Amino acid sequence: MILPVYTYNHPVLRQKAQPIADLSDEINAFVENMFETMYNANGIGLAANQVGSTLAMTVIDVADSDDEDATEGPLVLINPVIEAYSDEEEEFEEGCLSLPDLRDVVVRPEAIQVRYLDRHMKEVVREADGLLARVIQHEVDHLNGIYFFERLSAIRRTLSQSKLKRIARGEIETEYPLFPNV
Repeated sequence: MILPVYTYNHPVLRQKAQPIADLSDEINAFVENMFETMYNANGIGLAANQVGSTLAMTVIDVADSDDEDATEGPLVLINPVIEAYSDEEEEFEEGCLSLPDLRDVVVRPEAIQVRYLDRHMKEVVREADGLLARVIQHEVDHLNGIYFFERLSAIRRTLSQSKLKRIARGEIETEYPLFPNV
């Protein structure tokens, strides 16, 4: 089932996600709905709070991206924590399903080490770089109530204010369903 995506200024996007202790049939069905929602919106990552849940979970699939190094298929990260960041940083234009029509260049560490539970509740510790590292950082930010534009310089944040206001007022059209903010 395709879920509506919550957009800028909805309170659920500012809440810190709550850890998941056990997997249930309901959570497994929610994971499938998250993937369906993400694919329907042509996204490569989706955090649970973007579809109204406070669960600490994200789904990611960068396999079909334009990044030639991105071969990783569908991933479910439950209770993800980024444990280490590389000193090397890179710039990359980011967008967000919760911030339709807003894109900007964000500087992030090039590589990370992340600890999470997979969809079978098995602990995984892995290193990621390139696009996968960027998407994980973006989605973990969501789970901590942080928008990507908050990583921009003060001037770039100021320049994004008019678009943010339009998003908050529901004046942006998308090809995927949005949860009404107004």
